[in-house]
Amino acid sequence: MALLSLLGASAPAWAMPEAITDKQDGKLDLSDWLIERKGFLPIPIVITEPAVGNGGGVALMFLRNSMAESAQKAKESGLAVSPDIWVVGAAATENGTKAAFAGGMKTFGDGRFKYRGAVGKTDVNLAYYGTSGNTTGIDYSLDGWMSSQQVLARLGQSNNWLGARWIYMNLSNKLDIRGNPSIPLQPHEVSRKASGLGLTLEHDSRDNVFTPSKGWTGAVDAMFYDPDIGSATRFQSYRGHAFGYWPVRKDVVLAGRVDGRAARGQVPFYMLPFIDMRGIPAARYQDRNTAVMETELRWNFTPRWAAVGFIGAGRAWGKGGSFDDASTAVSKGVGVRYLLARKLGLWVGLDYARGPESGTYYIQVGSAWR
Repeated sequence: MALLSLLGASAPAWAMPEAITDKQDGKLDLSDWLIERKGFLPIPIVITEPAVGNGGGVALMFLRNSMAESAQKAKESGLAVSPDIWVVGAAATENGTKAAFAGGMKTFGDGRFKYRGAVGKTDVNLAYYGTSGNTTGIDYSLDGWMSSQQVLARLGQSNNWLGARWIYMNLSNKLDIRGNPSIPLQPHEVSRKASGLGLTLEHDSRDNVFTPSKGWTGAVDAMFYDPDIGSATRFQSYRGHAFGYWPVRKDVVLAGRVDGRAARGQVPFYMLPFIDMRGIPAARYQDRNTAVMETELRWNFTPRWAAVGFIGAGRAWGKGGSFDDASTAVSKGVGVRYLLARKLGLWVGLDYARGPESGTYYIQVGSAWR
């Protein structure tokens, strides 16, 4: 600040303390700074995923238009309009996993169309436990390129969207089969190329995209991978999920999640569905089918602070046995939240979740469900 004065320049508005203070209660708040912000914005990345270990990185985000400008466009068109966001970044973890990526999302056609896309170079180190509840896994790495490109169109004036998507992966996979020779793998399961086209039907009536308090969002996805479009094998993947939010009282919100995934055909082992839930390492429980149910309760015990409690259960079945034969993986935990941007309804915080094997911490920005 002093240096700017010596140079005869004025400090930018976002650098002033007033820009990160809420005039309503005098507390730390980034609402005005985020709403008016345009241009480049550095974002720290903090990773606490037990499957790859702790780590971090940085992303450089570019906002072409501010949230205030997007809100004005939405008012003029009568349709929700999100700001255009583009990002590049890189991250690494303590087990040697690293990734670099670029992507973004753009709304066009007066809020009637959306684009979402990303390209990444990854070297991910994980363990494959097979599909029969093994306690010892095979270490492997996935090194290569991944791309996801999607365009969605709004259906009339509704909160429903129909989208088309292309996913492409070219990943060399290195497995240490000496780690667990009891886990068999067929040649098609280690194929490196996957290219698929698919359709998505989405609904989103949440009151807030960051930390909702009412409404629901969900989608049904179907992807078809085929050698005619560059895939090494022919297979299909499906997902159906819904996240709902109900205000029990003014200061209490109950949320529920149901999430089902399936894969058929000659599926590479690294693309089998897995139980995706806090407290359970990524790719720990995999099979041709997975189902997850989770609930969360958030209590805003002050206008700025909230406590959360959550519990969920999931099963993976198919190759390893029927649904009735599959064991249930249960995870539960607690967390704390701070209202960092009141005007945007953005809460951030820390969760502790414990699954069947161990517990771990997660840093949360907005909702924990994706």
